[in-house]
Amino acid sequence: MSRPRLVIVGAGIVGCALADELTERGWTDVTVVDQGPLFAAGGSSSHAPGLVFQTNPSKTMTEFAAYTVRKYAGLGGDCFRQVGGLEVATTPERWTDLHRKHGWAESWGVEARLVDTEECVRLWPLLDRAKVLGGFHVPGDGLAAAVACGEAQASRAVERGARFLPHHTVVGIDEKGGRVTGVSVLTGGEYRTIPADVVVCAAGFWGPSIGKLVGLNVPLLPLAHQYAKSGPLPPQPQGPILRHQDRDLYFRRHGDRIGIGSYAHRPMPVTQDEIAPNGTTMPSVQAFTEEDFEPAWQDAAELLPALAGSKYQDGINGIFSFTPDGFPLIGEAPQLDGFWLAEAVWVTHSAGVARALAEVLVDGRSGYDLHECELSRFEQAQLSPAYVEERGRQNFVEVYDIIHPLQPMESPRPLRTSPFHPRQRELGGYFLEAAGWERPHWFEANMPLLEEQETVESLGVAQRDEWASRYWSPVAAAESYATRARVALYDMTPLKRIEVSGPKAAAFLQRMTTNNVDKKPGSVTYTLLLDVKGGIRSDLTVARLEEDVFQVGANGNLDLDWLTRHAPVGVRVRDLTPGTCCLGVWGPQARELVEGLTDMDVSNENFRYFTCKTGYIGHVPVLAMRVSYVGELGWELYTGADMGLKLWDTLWAPGLATAGGRAAFNSLRLEKGYRLWGVDMTTEHNPYEAGLGFAVRTDKDFIGRDALSTDVTRKLVPLLSAEVVMGKEPVRHAGRTVGYVTSAAYGHTIQQPIAYAWLPTELTEPGTHVDISYFGRRVPAEVAAEPLYDPGMEKIRR
Repeated sequence: MSRPRLVIVGAGIVGCALADELTERGWTDVTVVDQGPLFAAGGSSSHAPGLVFQTNPSKTMTEFAAYTVRKYAGLGGDCFRQVGGLEVATTPERWTDLHRKHGWAESWGVEARLVDTEECVRLWPLLDRAKVLGGFHVPGDGLAAAVACGEAQASRAVERGARFLPHHTVVGIDEKGGRVTGVSVLTGGEYRTIPADVVVCAAGFWGPSIGKLVGLNVPLLPLAHQYAKSGPLPPQPQGPILRHQDRDLYFRRHGDRIGIGSYAHRPMPVTQDEIAPNGTTMPSVQAFTEEDFEPAWQDAAELLPALAGSKYQDGINGIFSFTPDGFPLIGEAPQLDGFWLAEAVWVTHSAGVARALAEVLVDGRSGYDLHECELSRFEQAQLSPAYVEERGRQNFVEVYDIIHPLQPMESPRPLRTSPFHPRQRELGGYFLEAAGWERPHWFEANMPLLEEQETVESLGVAQRDEWASRYWSPVAAAESYATRARVALYDMTPLKRIEVSGPKAAAFLQRMTTNNVDKKPGSVTYTLLLDVKGGIRSDLTVARLEEDVFQVGANGNLDLDWLTRHAPVGVRVRDLTPGTCCLGVWGPQARELVEGLTDMDVSNENFRYFTCKTGYIGHVPVLAMRVSYVGELGWELYTGADMGLKLWDTLWAPGLATAGGRAAFNSLRLEKGYRLWGVDMTTEHNPYEAGLGFAVRTDKDFIGRDALSTDVTRKLVPLLSAEVVMGKEPVRHAGRTVGYVTSAAYGHTIQQPIAYAWLPTELTEPGTHVDISYFGRRVPAEVAAEPLYDPGMEKIRR
């Protein structure tokens, strides 16, 4: 079996790890090129302090780090020292947050413990006991010697046939017919071409320059980060790596000295043109700016008083890469087959990312859920240099901050707004942000509707602690009630809308999705996209508008990219989202509202559930789909962005409708058991585990069908809990961790907190009692039968 010729650009720790992972899987025709020497090539790996803290709010990032620890600990020599990691709290807020972090570790399978002040001081004797309230200790964390780890992995790759070429500067990527054919390099004053079927850019902060060679925007920002060492100190035990996040600091030992890293200084971006000219000992090391480090040194001496008698030395401003959302960039260029990225990867996640990409290249998919990291996740509006820089700067500032899961970036906003935005502002909309869109979560104008609530329990206030009450308002209860009792308008414009058209469109969508979408025009079908192993890539709503025209309701840009890549000649895939908008009109009075404004027959007999029609709402041409994500009668109404405001005003004029926000929407959809892709299920899960087997037709061929199995060992189930939790908390049974929470909200209709969770099948029977660990507190919960609301589907089909 022939193997592709593969060139990796960059011999830092990521490039070396990838060469190792690929050659281990039999891809041995691997060439790694770097403009610098081997293996301290001059990138971030060459100066990285090497601290590997595993625990992250992202399951995937935690798994990347955990694999990195396991792999590097097995390399031998001085590659990895498993000294443990300690994060200390000096404020009550941080101590509370460490309880949350301990929950993540438990959910993702990382051994960890919360420790008191005395134990913190035992682990790090130089700590000022009076400053520390407690700590979070992970015995498996440690120190990776990045250059040594890279060289060890490179040596293994070379033994299998790979080659590493230093002092080879990439000057071009050769291509033909939309596919890479080679890499042009300059070495020893001469130009040469290295043939390649696949090229992976693992060039770190040089990534944007390499991407530019193929016209690819690589959305990362190189930023200088300060690191210095203390003077000699009295001998101390090795101790764990240490974080003091209340002051944006971390520490590690260097023999009798202590290394101090700081994120407390101003963001210091470095452009591609500035990197090499301003480099000191190597391109990634810029001149140290003492005035930026001085406050950090004072903060460090407060936590570690022994530093007060010393003076920092050997300071550097070392360059690292930041992306707009803080995740790596993994994936294939949209316009050039065979050109891949493994960018914005820190030492902490290096082996995990390399393994994931190797799996994708060799097997067609990774065992990790990569949706947070895929290159194509960004919308066009999120790729401007101004956006990348502003978000990158802010991510640097917030790298150690306590971030609420609903907390949005404050700038640049507003970036993307629906046509309904002016009216939403007039109604006192409280906006959060996702994918650049301003999304109202509730409306202050609905505050008087709270008086309609029959019981205090329906508000769900008593079941929320201070954390769960942030970015939330009891107005959500009033909006939920208005939806269930009357009719509400929901802005669904941020939903990705894709047109698939052409003579082969139906056959294409049949092959791509799990359900039967080859129905007559006017039909709407809920279906899934799977990967080759049967993992859920997305869930879709597919409407057949004409014989050769379909509108696909998708989850985001990843779906657009997936469909575009797979579309054969004769099938056109087009993003409709920027020029269109959508209003969800839902509630028992939805028909009463719509029928007086439209030329369409909206009776149940002539407009059935999961069908669509075109017509007018007043003066506004619309595509109306009878679907609902909240479990009530109604329609999604689509029109052009130019007519959006008129659509809102027309539906608002009769005085029947209430504006509904995302907080109410989330509560309503959980009461109906509607899944949210990327949160409730991902490529790690198959349809039968996720409770979506009804959307699978095994009597037709589709991607992933042959890998599917109805034998499952876990399921996604609803829990009724005593408190509102936020998601990602561990679930326990009989004293052991058995699963984790995905989505959670208060069900205002059923008047109970809801938490969906992944559990072993033997614990998914309704009535089974479990506990959710929420900030270290035991929250009793019980498995329930779903859906929790209207199990007979009478409301939605009336």
